[in-house]
Amino acid sequence: MSIRIAMWSGPRNISTAMMRAFENRADTAVVDEPFYAAYLLQTGVDHPMRDEVLASQSTDWRAVVGELSGPTPDGAAVWYQKHMTHHMLADFSLDWTADCRNAFLIRAPEAVLASYTVKRENVTLADIGVERQRELFERECDRLGAAPPVIDSADVLANPRATLSKLCAALEIEFSERMLRWPAGKRDSDGVWAPVWYDAVERSTEFGPPRAAVDIKDMSDNVRRIADAARPHYERLAAHKL
Repeated sequence: MSIRIAMWSGPRNISTAMMRAFENRADTAVVDEPFYAAYLLQTGVDHPMRDEVLASQSTDWRAVVGELSGPTPDGAAVWYQKHMTHHMLADFSLDWTADCRNAFLIRAPEAVLASYTVKRENVTLADIGVERQRELFERECDRLGAAPPVIDSADVLANPRATLSKLCAALEIEFSERMLRWPAGKRDSDGVWAPVWYDAVERSTEFGPPRAAVDIKDMSDNVRRIADAARPHYERLAAHKL
């Protein structure tokens, strides 16, 4: 029986590099943000390449759930699903996640915001998904009776082998050395939005070095307020990181 991994992350959080790491395994297929178009249609949010995203995926969340609940691509033993937490709107059913091994990828909100505002200047707390990530985490805690796996992007960058080994153990799959390096370039599995967001990961062949700490004093007042509001949600998950 195939294993479905739902990795829940906010934007600008090495989530695509994590997808690369899993896709480079011999036993794994991946899917990139399958609810993106449904989210855009329902919210009306103006994102880069909005029209292209809407044309590239189903805009019906029910159809997306049907696909995620169906056969794994090419019969892969592991199906890694990269999900953005803010894409999961309140009226999108989460019942299908009970058939997944759910994990959570976190990053300090100041670092997320510093990266996000380079690509999209206007930002809200909802845009970075950390509040919704906590809601999904609490839901999974209640379902399992224990905390699901949580990893921090800073730990992945500082020691990829150790952190991914812990993640694989928590997900009850074998760690593969192939997760540590991958060929540079584009992927057919990448979302159509890749030209806007994936320039760095397309050049990458491995997880990069740890990133310098972000000084919140260098941010605008609005961004600082968002970072302050996001911090308790991040810390709630960080308390359970592997």
